[in-house]
Amino acid sequence: MSLFYSDLPTATGAASITMYPLLKSILALGSPRQRLSILIFHRVLPQADPLFPNEVDAARFDQLLGLLTACFNLVTLEQGLVQLRAGTLPPRATCITFDDGYADNAEVALPILRRHGVAATFYVSTGFLDGGRMWNDTIIELVRRAPDQIDLGRAGFGVLRLDSLNSRRHAIGTLLAKLKYLPLAERHEQVELLRELVGVALPDDLMMTGTQVRQLHAAGMEIGGHTVNHPILARLAPEQARREISDGKEALEALLGAPVYSFAYPNGKPGQDYLAEHADMVRAAGFTSAVSTSWGAASPSSNFYQLPRFTPWDRNWIRFAMRLMQNMRRAGETA
Repeated sequence: MSLFYSDLPTATGAASITMYPLLKSILALGSPRQRLSILIFHRVLPQADPLFPNEVDAARFDQLLGLLTACFNLVTLEQGLVQLRAGTLPPRATCITFDDGYADNAEVALPILRRHGVAATFYVSTGFLDGGRMWNDTIIELVRRAPDQIDLGRAGFGVLRLDSLNSRRHAIGTLLAKLKYLPLAERHEQVELLRELVGVALPDDLMMTGTQVRQLHAAGMEIGGHTVNHPILARLAPEQARREISDGKEALEALLGAPVYSFAYPNGKPGQDYLAEHADMVRAAGFTSAVSTSWGAASPSSNFYQLPRFTPWDRNWIRFAMRLMQNMRRAGETA
């Protein structure tokens, strides 16, 4: 599910680049040892989106990687966890992860990652590959393409005026909040009703194809499990949750012809979106690590099946780096 990063770094030019050695020296003085920062992203758009202008686009992602490669030690998640266990993690160790499996991960993010010599981990929900679409993107694209006024009375939302970008953003936020925690089947019914009421054509190329997932893997990127249908595990019956976890892993391994070691909890809030029993299911399915969306950095004492993740939202690159360093002192929450 896409996040909107409202304040990622935008500093460019020689002035900012020449400051990187000084910033690196400052960070070296205050960075705690044996901490692994795991950054979380969802999309990298080819250009800015007028509806969500602060979503990460190619230019911002390129600038961010320039900062990270200059001032931090970028490692893959698997490499970082091995070093964390062994006590050999380099200072300011950082890794990059993506959730969900958007097509722009392969089309836009991958070339930028390769240009900077960085490998990332991509957590893929297999049920949306090859033409699928996540429910939240259905809502976003319905509202994006809708006329200036729509009658959603049959769905319980009344008449919505959509005569400005702000009103469309507000409508999207309202609909997502109302539908997010509904039972899976009920949410699906509501989304299909909204599709019927709005009646506009929707894109079918937002998510990756199986070929693109294999392309990421062949390029040296790590691929991780993210269930089949991206449900909130805490809202499922135990056996249904177990199938979502294991079936997603099996589908990815069949697609790649290689084992999949890491898992990301959909939505990822400990105690709300997943419970301790789901961490046990992840372990039983054969994963060796799992990540949440609790803020913090991993340490040798962390639960490796509930690793925290964090991405600072500061637009200013110095504040971004300093907030990332501060976050290294947070342990993160667990279920």
